[in-house]
Amino acid sequence: MPIYAYRCSSCGCQKDVMQKMSDAPLSNCPECGKETFSKQLTAAGFQLKGNGYYVTDFKGGAKKSDAKPDAVAVPAASTPSSPVTSGTA
Repeated sequence: MPIYAYRCSSCGCQKDVMQKMSDAPLSNCPECGKETFSKQLTAAGFQLKGNGYYVTDFKGGAKKSDAKPDAVAVPAASTPSSPVTSGTA
């Protein structure tokens, strides 16, 4: 279940509430009782874990499509037993 940040615009009370996505948003402040308790916009906090996810995937570095041509050309040129040869046979 997600955790939502709420804030009362009357008294300034702030509270994090764990509730289902299908639950109705809270409106009554637990401190002052007024109906000025509303959800705040916050950044999502999650990590991708498991096979296939890397810390560097979304860091803004070089795109994989940009890196592929260089990565393919370097091993082929450095391998002497490569089937691709320059010149005539």
